Amino acid sequence: TVGTGELVYRQYRILRYVRGQPVRSPSPPPPSTPRCRSCACRCPPVPRWSCRRPDHCWPEQLTAFVTQFGITHALIPPAALATVPDGDLPTLRTLLVGGDATSADLVRRWATGQPMINAYGPTESTEVTSCTEALEPGGKPPVSRPIPGTSVRVLDDALQPVPVGVTGELYVSGIGLARGYLDRPGLTAQRFVADPFGRPGARMYRTGDLVRIRDDGQLAFMGRADQQVKLRGFRIELGEIEAVLAMHDAVAQVAVVLRENRLVAYYVPVGRVDAAELREHAGQQLPEYMVPTAYVVLERLPLNTSGKLDRAALPAPEREASTAGGFVAPRTEAERLVADVWADVLGLDEVGAEDNFFTLGGDSISSIRVVSRLRASYDVSPRDLFDHPTVTALAARLSGSTADVTPIT
Repeated sequence: TVGTGELVYRQYRILRYVRGQPVRSPSPPPPSTPRCRSCACRCPPVPRWSCRRPDHCWPEQLTAFVTQFGITHALIPPAALATVPDGDLPTLRTLLVGGDATSADLVRRWATGQPMINAYGPTESTEVTSCTEALEPGGKPPVSRPIPGTSVRVLDDALQPVPVGVTGELYVSGIGLARGYLDRPGLTAQRFVADPFGRPGARMYRTGDLVRIRDDGQLAFMGRADQQVKLRGFRIELGEIEAVLAMHDAVAQVAVVLRENRLVAYYVPVGRVDAAELREHAGQQLPEYMVPTAYVVLERLPLNTSGKLDRAALPAPEREASTAGGFVAPRTEAERLVADVWADVLGLDEVGAEDNFFTLGGDSISSIRVVSRLRASYDVSPRDLFDHPTVTALAARLSGSTADVTPIT
């Protein structure tokens, strides 16, 4: 969907049907869309519609498209569905969501008007690996159990099954498994591995999805293995941060990325909420190193041509300063020294006199590095940085006074 894609090649031996009415899908078909989905309708044949333009994932265009063509059965990515107002798809008789994680709030909004089914499956396993029964509001929807002919296993790094409740990576095997990536033998060998639980020569696919087995035997989606980032020595699962922020009543959608050595949260509000409130909300449930330090409010999250979140299109956050006046250049030698040390430790191009160390991405670990650097010139402790978190305040403390400092001319 972004960058250079991989072409998956498969042998078609099966044809799957969706029970009930013919399938008409408004989801845009990426190059990976298999032929079997186009055939997933009951005879006699009826038109199958697909959105081919990226702007058809926008709420107004998506609603108009579904209404104009009388779409009755739709497969819509969760990120696209989340932008559509409740009740704006009146012709739907069955709603399938797939291609990305589905939130509990989305189920609450859409599971009452028509049957809502959560479909899971990577392209490498002929699109559909598992389907739920009709979802009911309450709690995050499961990945569900595999369909006939498909097997799934939750394994650790040593390819050993994990216990119930423990997070592991999801592996898929079965008759729908692709042969591999066209002209990519290295990538094929990395993702399609030998199946130690199957017959000799059997393979399984590493999905990269992190799941855990619930007490009822169904699978709960926990995030993506490739969304794990490392920040100041800590391994962080971005999906876990997103899940916490999404629990706030005033947040409709949220995405978290690691940008310029700090965690940035992008959110679409449904009520009045600011960065300070979200930071406090996250801090009550997450350790300090997992709390985003920058928050960007958006009218809607950017989507790619497949209707999924386009993380590369998320805008860079604007500078956050302690005052409404924006960036203020350091004015004294002490301020310049503090600003230079902060910029070097935090990996920033520049730091202003009114900038807050913790808003810029600082934490307890980086504060120790700052103090170590400043002790070459001043008597300073980590407590001083916590008590005086702006450049101006800390520089005044280092100069032996909390009063206003006199600029050097």
